[in-house]
Amino acid sequence: MASATATALATPGPSALTLKSGAASDNIDPKRLLAFLLMVLGMFMAILDIQIVSASLAEIQAGLSAGADEISWVQTSYLICEVVMIPLSGLLSRAISTKWMFAISAAGFTLMSICCGLATNINEMIVFRALQGFIGGGMIPTVFASAFTIFPPSKRGIVNPLIGLIATLAPTIGPTLGGYLTDALSWHWLFFINVVPGIVVTISTILLVDFDEPDWSLLRNFDWWGLGFMALFLCSLEYVLEQGPSNDWFSDSRIVFFAFAAVIGALLFFWRALSSRFPIVDLSAFADRNFWTGCLFSFVLGIGLYGLTYIYPVFLGRVRGFSSLQIGETMFVTGIAMFVSAPICGRLLGVLDNRAMLGVGLSVFSLSTWLATGITGDWSFGELILPQIFRGFGLMCCMLPINNLALGTLPPARIKNASGIYNLTRNLGGAVGLAGINTVLNWRLDLHLARLHEQVSANNPQAQQWLDALTGAYSRSGGDASVMALKRLSLMVRGQATVMAFADLFLVMTVMFVCLLPLIAVLRRPQPMKAPAGGGH
Repeated sequence: MASATATALATPGPSALTLKSGAASDNIDPKRLLAFLLMVLGMFMAILDIQIVSASLAEIQAGLSAGADEISWVQTSYLICEVVMIPLSGLLSRAISTKWMFAISAAGFTLMSICCGLATNINEMIVFRALQGFIGGGMIPTVFASAFTIFPPSKRGIVNPLIGLIATLAPTIGPTLGGYLTDALSWHWLFFINVVPGIVVTISTILLVDFDEPDWSLLRNFDWWGLGFMALFLCSLEYVLEQGPSNDWFSDSRIVFFAFAAVIGALLFFWRALSSRFPIVDLSAFADRNFWTGCLFSFVLGIGLYGLTYIYPVFLGRVRGFSSLQIGETMFVTGIAMFVSAPICGRLLGVLDNRAMLGVGLSVFSLSTWLATGITGDWSFGELILPQIFRGFGLMCCMLPINNLALGTLPPARIKNASGIYNLTRNLGGAVGLAGINTVLNWRLDLHLARLHEQVSANNPQAQQWLDALTGAYSRSGGDASVMALKRLSLMVRGQATVMAFADLFLVMTVMFVCLLPLIAVLRRPQPMKAPAGGGH
């Protein structure tokens, strides 16, 4: 999908490369456009690997002889280390230049992908996944920053749809692609699939990227204390969010310890960032109203993007009993909707006010979750088509304008650093969202189970009638019919309570997105800016 879009965008033509006025400042160098599109491919790989293993953890667990409590770290280790690199990438790309920052990230990511595919035990896999997430995490914000520094504002209607498509499509199709690869080949190919594109991206970056020059003086003043405090804060926070729901939160001593570490790390990091002459992350971008509001929108969009990518497979697996391949085929509808709507949203971006388009996107996304509140235990591919189509279109309508609104009002010199923070908020939104989703699901499941157990009792004639009918049916097959009937009725009750919990969760997400709509009034429309000389630095 990404390659098809890239091919279309890479074909230079009058409408793609020059404004009708023919102003020199609105020209796009075809070499830089090609370099950028290959960088987007690298970003696609990095984002895809967040979710590609999610549908195949059972196969990886069996292949590595890992325990049930260990296998989740295949995903957790990647996320924990990635969130440290994302904000750090702004400083590094300014210090060593976009070319070498991206080339090193792509090369390291590719090497770690090979190591992951060749891992022989769970400890090796966790280490290699952690390094893969840390090194590869630098590609994501670098692409966002490059889009705003090398292309004039008039061309962002061409470039931004591609970035938005990749940023939202990659995690959406991750489980689908992972299920296909594992089913057709083996789990090793979840990682080997990165090798050829990774080599291409690395070489092309070295040969084609010339967006800026390094500023080595930044490394001489590198804030190691700030890096340590930031790592303590983000790694501890990510651990708490990832492990909290499955360990009953603060009843687990490790969760308490890392929550305390996250608070201490946050206090020290923000103190250092605000007092250091050369902070590891420059927080001054938050003085811009559009930026802090855009980060909030990005955070909530992260909840919707990663949350629904998680919710639907869990429902289809738990309630419908679908295999990984069946889940992937059902979820593919969202990917198709996003791919089809990307050029439409790109065109609308040049016609509508960004704020109006964001409002449309939030409304459509809210509609998708509202439709899902009517979910039942019989829902399958057909019933999920409309919610997924609206979800795909809504995500594209949200992602494209919020990128412009959050980063489009900042001066070019501040965009690299701001891009790292902006992308971090989306990932943190996903982590917070997944933790909240699991907590709400467990809470509402327990509540509905208690209420249904009160209704399905010996005093309820209908329940007793069901139990008698089940007992009669099992008595013909031998065994203890009454026990078998009770187990069957218990499973039916639990299944209904699970469906009701999912319906409640979709309602919570609907309310969350509707409540975000009034905040659009805070945003101001980005003013056209001249492209920076030489493509921007």
